[in-house]
Amino acid sequence: MGTGSSRRVGRPRAAQRPDSGLEPRAELLAAAAELFTTRGYAATTTRAVAERAGMRQASMYHYVSGKEELLAELLESTVTPSLARARELLADSSAPAGDRLWQLCRTDVELLCGGPHNLGGLYLLPEVRTERFAGFHAVRAELKDAYRQLLAATAAGGALAKSELDLRTDLIFGLIEGVILVHRSEPERPVEEFAHATADAALRIAGA
Repeated sequence: MGTGSSRRVGRPRAAQRPDSGLEPRAELLAAAAELFTTRGYAATTTRAVAERAGMRQASMYHYVSGKEELLAELLESTVTPSLARARELLADSSAPAGDRLWQLCRTDVELLCGGPHNLGGLYLLPEVRTERFAGFHAVRAELKDAYRQLLAATAAGGALAKSELDLRTDLIFGLIEGVILVHRSEPERPVEEFAHATADAALRIAGA
């Protein structure tokens, strides 16, 4: 080949997906989110993820170690924004605790149901119970504790015994995470309307 001829450098990309402008790792996460929620996690191969992201399977391992790493990051991405909001609400004592609890519930539902893929449905995978996903379980536990602290700060929550406070926290947290099933059956329902109604229901459980 002559020195004046041009050649494409870098790793070749398959032509499965139009150029999204995303970085390769973000492209892989987007592809995994789509395939895990439509085909199923077990049925999705690393090759399928790589091809959907527009790259060779061998190139994929320059950015991630495999499916488990992609799943772990996707799971954590469903919790960390809500946790950041929860920390803000816990630090802001200027608003009544009941109002702050309502805001957290609404925000959490909007984040769970507002994306293009129902990532919350991945919580139900048996693989998620393994030690590999300890990071996800840690941030999820911190988020749940924020719910508990806000509930305990309300007048109704402050009057509860510890066992009852724990139970109501479980019920509220279960309600919020359970919206993924309702949303899956009625995906056309406006997310904002759904989020407000769920937050209202959570405060009824709280007795606030």
